[in-house]
Amino acid sequence: MKILTKWLRSYLPELPVDDAQLAEDLTLRGIAVEGIYSLGEGNGSLFEMDITTNRVDAMNHYGVAREAAAIYGVALKPLDISLPEAKPSAKPFDVKIEATDACGRFTARVLRGITVTETKDWYPGAEVETYFNLLEQKKISSAVDATNFCWLAMGQPTHAFDLDKLEGGIIVRRARKGEKLKTLDGIERTLDPEDLIVADHAKPLALAGVMGGWDSMITAETKNVLVEAAWFDPIAVRRTARRHGLHTDASHRFERGADFNAAPVASAIVSKILLAFGGHIEGDLVDVRVPAVEARTNSRAAVSLALSEVQRMLGTTVHSEGIAAPMVEKILVALGCGLAPAGDGVWSVTLPSWRLDIEREIDLIEEVARVYGYNGFANTLPAFGGGVQALPWAAAEAAVRNTMRAAGFHEAIASTFCSAAEAALTAPQPGQVVPLGNPLSEEAGVLRPSLVPGMLAAVAGNLHRDVSDVRLFEAGTVFSGSTEKVEERPALGFVAAGTVPEQSALHAPRAIDFHDVKGVVEQVAAQFQARTVYFDRFPADSGIMPRWLHPYRAARINVDGTTVGWFGQLHPNEAAARKLKDAVLVGEIYLDRLYKLPLRKPAAREVSRFQPVRRDFSLVLDASISWEKIDQAIAALQLPELVDWRAREVFRDPKRGGKEYSLLLGVTFQAADRTLRDEELQAFHAQVVAAVGAAGARLRS
Repeated sequence: MKILTKWLRSYLPELPVDDAQLAEDLTLRGIAVEGIYSLGEGNGSLFEMDITTNRVDAMNHYGVAREAAAIYGVALKPLDISLPEAKPSAKPFDVKIEATDACGRFTARVLRGITVTETKDWYPGAEVETYFNLLEQKKISSAVDATNFCWLAMGQPTHAFDLDKLEGGIIVRRARKGEKLKTLDGIERTLDPEDLIVADHAKPLALAGVMGGWDSMITAETKNVLVEAAWFDPIAVRRTARRHGLHTDASHRFERGADFNAAPVASAIVSKILLAFGGHIEGDLVDVRVPAVEARTNSRAAVSLALSEVQRMLGTTVHSEGIAAPMVEKILVALGCGLAPAGDGVWSVTLPSWRLDIEREIDLIEEVARVYGYNGFANTLPAFGGGVQALPWAAAEAAVRNTMRAAGFHEAIASTFCSAAEAALTAPQPGQVVPLGNPLSEEAGVLRPSLVPGMLAAVAGNLHRDVSDVRLFEAGTVFSGSTEKVEERPALGFVAAGTVPEQSALHAPRAIDFHDVKGVVEQVAAQFQARTVYFDRFPADSGIMPRWLHPYRAARINVDGTTVGWFGQLHPNEAAARKLKDAVLVGEIYLDRLYKLPLRKPAAREVSRFQPVRRDFSLVLDASISWEKIDQAIAALQLPELVDWRAREVFRDPKRGGKEYSLLLGVTFQAADRTLRDEELQAFHAQVVAAVGAAGARLRS
């Protein structure tokens, strides 16, 4: 936003520094000045400022001036809200707040006999024309410019209605289904029943906190005006603005939390400017408040602040006097806090209505540190409290990460938020999704229950930008439970698309498939001491398979009888929704379940210097007998000299009707301390034949 130093100095006549030093000091206190531009002799400088969203109170000239006053300890000139005496009215203007959850305060002031004219510098302190020219702010008319001047000056949006175009009083309510409103941009909008509006007794007048209506706008013929200044709920304003695709200066401020006490002050500033060329006030200011809203904004409970805690948290300063009680009081009072003694070195601090970001004692301590200046603290190291201790699962997590990197995957970091639709699709347990209380958007409205949404967004982003081969993984945290109790669990998400280079130069690269990803999953599981690791799947109509996986090209990962994850090809419907033409393999492993197992410790033994002996066995097996059964039977022999066994060939003869198949079993014998003799080999051979025979296999005759 743009801030004029000429305007600032009108509030700070005793400001002791030049514009360059002011910019530096503000930036060091968190009110960042990104650029300084000289406006010529007598006009000061223009500050380009980057104000964070939590500091809406500083998004105006008076707010920045308040910060400067606290920094330099100078007096802040109060805003001029003096008004001529009002003429009596037969009855107060009628104002009613129906939407008490979305409008906490509404003020209305009636002005009669005004003249709508061009913008001028009417009096010192309201140099509207000069300031607008320096800011390159468009001038429209005295009525519109008065409201613009007000929010530029103190940050409170206001609105002026042509009083003669209103029917009855003002009602702040939700829109009714089918109601229409032509806004000031000339667009007729169909209102949603959730829209917060300002209406009279017959029709909508404005989108509350967003934009006024065409039918009640001020024109050159306007003589009687109703000046409105109100407090609207940030969420209600944000939702109304988003529904209608609007982002205005008013909505920008209301969405971040306005000052509950600013409405009467803003109304006086606007009225003073409008009355500069005639007219009078009719009746007293109408000020309607909602006690519940006032309690949580203007009348918040006082916060206890202990000097000892300030000094403990902030530590040593470069100045010998340190941060004493007078310094704390001076800073907090300058920021608008009220301090009352509450014991030895303790204050009861009343919070200013314009600083809703201050809630706790630590927030007050941060304000003291910020205004005092972070460069005023000595460079000290924290006290040593013992050695660094790794988390219990750190070694396991490192093993998983190293395995994925070794398999050719790149580590990614995705957002911890996702949409409600993505959460419903990928959540391992339905109904365990944690919504955010104040989401930035619908696309980031819940805490992610799975890493799959982030992985799919990442692979889509790469494939849509012509990255043909994608291998990504994330070892991150997923969330489940409810808003009352949120549970965090570690998980591993991975995604792959593209081709796999063949080991032989005679073959062209092939598309990555299910078995490639299955091999990676096996490598991850092999890092842990598990008794059994197997893969299975369920019928497509069982309702057990995750909806984001292909019903026939996916598998469940089972370790020691526990489900630890799923993987496979992305469901065609999900691929089409993300415009993914190539096959995408995706999966998720619940690391918290794997971490319950100890890591497999690598064991090395001396390489034997003696000759290995290989023997092949041609077996015939029933179709119901799996390799796993043969493998377990041979392992059960526990022969030290049996160093390797594997299935070398599998042949299924279609002429036999699929009832049997042939397996070529290769085994290797080797001793660590001698050359094996023939009689030993014959004995080992007989034990292997007996073991596979007991498992249901027979030697081919």
